[in-house]
Amino acid sequence: MGQDQTKQQIEKGLHLYQSNQTEKALRVWMRVLEKSADPAGRFRVLGCLITAHAEMGRYKDMLKFAVVQIDTARELEDPDFLTESYLNLARSNEKLCEFQKTISYCKTCLNMQGTTVSVQLNGQVSLSMGNAFLGLSIFQKALECFEKALRYAHNNDDKMLECRVCCSLGNFYTQIKDYEKALFFPCKAAELVNDYGKGWSLKYRAMSQYHMAVAYRKLGRLADAMDCCEESMKIALQHGDRPLQALCLLCFADIHRSRRDVQTAFPRYDSSMSIMTEIGNRLGLIQVLLGVTKCWMIQKELDKALESIEKAQELAEGVGNKLGLLKLHCLCERIYRTKEQHRELRDHVVKFHECVEEMELYCGMCGESIGEKNNQLQALPCSHFFHLKCLQTNGTRGCPNCRRLSVKPGYV
Repeated sequence: MGQDQTKQQIEKGLHLYQSNQTEKALRVWMRVLEKSADPAGRFRVLGCLITAHAEMGRYKDMLKFAVVQIDTARELEDPDFLTESYLNLARSNEKLCEFQKTISYCKTCLNMQGTTVSVQLNGQVSLSMGNAFLGLSIFQKALECFEKALRYAHNNDDKMLECRVCCSLGNFYTQIKDYEKALFFPCKAAELVNDYGKGWSLKYRAMSQYHMAVAYRKLGRLADAMDCCEESMKIALQHGDRPLQALCLLCFADIHRSRRDVQTAFPRYDSSMSIMTEIGNRLGLIQVLLGVTKCWMIQKELDKALESIEKAQELAEGVGNKLGLLKLHCLCERIYRTKEQHRELRDHVVKFHECVEEMELYCGMCGESIGEKNNQLQALPCSHFFHLKCLQTNGTRGCPNCRRLSVKPGYV
């Protein structure tokens, strides 16, 4: 298969894919991969296969094609192709919750400064790295990466990247419980879709609606949460987007749990868990198990709640998700307090405070926890964040957290 024929077949596959004929598109692209003698064409078709498998939640296949793409990029000896293939390798590992590998591959991308194309990819690299740091609950570094990605998006007038970063920032602020910002950023993403998204994939609309649903639920606006989640789920079902279907099912379950309708919540959690297991989203599984635990606690089935916690803890330790561990210690504390098992209670109180300290989840001004309840937060230029009211009351001539870190002894 020559260069022109390769190009035609790639375009044919793209047309089929955009028409929701995904399996036919995959067959066309696999034929190109088998028969094409054009390395640049092979590189491009591998990019199509990586994107398609990512959207279907076939993350192990995504990783397999990303590895082949790196070999093709080396054959082409082009720094732009190599940067793009390392970014795809980073994204594949991000989807599989291999966050340390994601960060490592992202750093490789940033060290391979090639031409203008490589520099334009830096925004996407920063976004992927931010998502990985967030998965590890390293909040300051996650925020630094998201802000860098946002700067790249603005400097290159890249509205799609800006939309994706806004969704990640929504997730970031949901996790540290500043629900006003958690809603603001996906609403901004939805505005970008309305203003610029006529030629975009519908996944951008679905993504922004899902993150809005999560924020609305946290704010107690359950009817708004349900509307946004239904809109997102409709698009996810139309496009066979399994990862988003799993997230929407989790959100539906959480909404029902917020209404204390446990009997409706449980089957939604089960369906979400089934898809999360199938695609390998361990971070999502932790969230499902947290929801299931809370349902058992509503029903006062404390031993069943502890069984769910044990499964979630194993996953959180495997992924390195410190916030998940903190939440689990918090739930254990409540359960053992009810059961009046004081030794176990003390163990989890100690571990909870160790997690808070390790993640720096406290305000450097008032010393109170961050992420314990809904609070307006403000980040300083160093990406350390504080209660907004503390900054307004005390002002700052520099970051108290950075000052404290700089006077730590180098050795003892």
